[in-house]
Amino acid sequence: MHHPELSEQEQIRRNSLEEIKKLGFNPYPPETFQISHRSAEIKAIFEADEHALEDISLAGRIMSRRIMGKASFAEIQDSSGRIQIYLNRDELCPDEDKTLYNVVFKKLLDIGDIIGIRGKAFRTQTGEISVNAKELTILSKSIRPLPIVKEADGKVYDAVTDAEYRYRQRYVDLIVNPESRILFRKRTQIYNSLRELFNERGYLEVETPILQPIPGGAAARPFITHHNSLDIPLYLRIADELYLKKLIVGGYEGVYEFSKDFRNEGMDRTHNPEFTVLEIYVAYKDYKWMMDFTEEMIEKVALDLHGTTRVKVGDQEIDFKRPFKRISMLDAIRESTGFDISGMNEEELRSVADCLNVELDDAMGKGKIIDAIFGEKAEPHMIQPTFVIDYPVEMSPLCKKHRDNPELTERFELIVNSKELCNAYTELNDPIDQLERFQDQLKLSEKGDDEAMFIDMDFVRALEYGMPPTSGMGMGMDRLAMLMTNQSSIQEVLFFPQMKPESKPRELSEDEKLVLNLLKDNSPIDLNELKGQTGLSNKKWDKAIKGLTHHKLARVEKTDAGLLVSLV
Repeated sequence: MHHPELSEQEQIRRNSLEEIKKLGFNPYPPETFQISHRSAEIKAIFEADEHALEDISLAGRIMSRRIMGKASFAEIQDSSGRIQIYLNRDELCPDEDKTLYNVVFKKLLDIGDIIGIRGKAFRTQTGEISVNAKELTILSKSIRPLPIVKEADGKVYDAVTDAEYRYRQRYVDLIVNPESRILFRKRTQIYNSLRELFNERGYLEVETPILQPIPGGAAARPFITHHNSLDIPLYLRIADELYLKKLIVGGYEGVYEFSKDFRNEGMDRTHNPEFTVLEIYVAYKDYKWMMDFTEEMIEKVALDLHGTTRVKVGDQEIDFKRPFKRISMLDAIRESTGFDISGMNEEELRSVADCLNVELDDAMGKGKIIDAIFGEKAEPHMIQPTFVIDYPVEMSPLCKKHRDNPELTERFELIVNSKELCNAYTELNDPIDQLERFQDQLKLSEKGDDEAMFIDMDFVRALEYGMPPTSGMGMGMDRLAMLMTNQSSIQEVLFFPQMKPESKPRELSEDEKLVLNLLKDNSPIDLNELKGQTGLSNKKWDKAIKGLTHHKLARVEKTDAGLLVSLV
């Protein structure tokens, strides 16, 4: 069957699919294909003992082929890498019927098809470890061509590098770019490294609600949805802090969660509306203990991933060896700007921001103004891991006041490569103080701050039962993955980052379809000859050919022989 909307290659592959079926082969078999070894394992075992792999089976995607006469080579890719396979017609088809080799393999299979092989490992005359195929099974026929990535002398040519294409079609990126598969394995290694440490300490991994009646635990704009049965609004969580602290109230001494959080805010190279956060809360600890523990966590991740604490990040080498630098927020601002803002009221802070050319809006309270000054003037200078500690109380509505200065809180943020990585507190466990802080946030909301916190009376009620002294920390896992894998964009470390809606293909007019179908049968072709074949009027012809060339479906070229039209 001919599908005019398909490319020539897509149509050829569909025709091959039908031919395979007619020959009695199932291109999508339901049975389990038993795999005994993967490519990397075959190579490792063969190097140790060349006679150990006399009967093996493997499966993978065809990535290259060298079709010859009675013998051919192909390269297949599985989850561990690539390996060459050798196919001899008479060994693969020992009986009279040579269809599997002569027709199916040589003519109907393509790069991108997934096959299973049974045979034995051997070394070719050029020294390459390969598998001599005794049996071949079609496991999945690919009807859309892969982008071709060429390799020669160890160098890669025509690599798939277009970022939007890679993010939208991550499955293609993973097939053709092995470094992408490696990167995401490293991301999982990061999670495993942290889980190993937490579980050794006896901390409990938990799950808390994503749909919440109140978006608590952070200052951010939430996504809002509606529960039809209950007829109430619900929010996608912006943090899981309040639920985790309720578990500490309930008697657990240490809980943690790798949570998907959602914030209805901007998107850029370091922000995605859906992101992953680690939050951990440990009873009977304070923020000083949590700083030490955070250093231990991140140093362990670097060592587990790289075998060293020194990690290349862009043009910088960042050293995650303990201990990290520690500096108070007000000292960091004073060092960077020369202004001592301690004790200033809102009007005085606005004056300082004006002197520093820091842009503010009327809805900002003291906390947001200080944060804006710090973010613009101090944070960019912090490349090596730096704990910024002792934040003004207005910036931290869930944090315990500082033991030595009631104007400050016992809070730290870890800044690495000019970006916040962690945020941690000595948690506020005074229910009366907590309610007053929530009420202050409500005043900011009434003033127009759409990121101010809601009052969560159930959380206040939980604190009234008594929460032990606790320290909590939240870490952005996407940013940690970016740092540890030397990526400058958050989209690189997310399998499926949020993207703008993909523009839909333009629907062709009937005249454009007519011209395109004629071109598919004969391209290139003389322009006047093609026009004559269409039978279109001058006006309709001009509109059709202009539409096809504008949308890069056809091309008109001037040659010595005249104007030629060809498919793009």
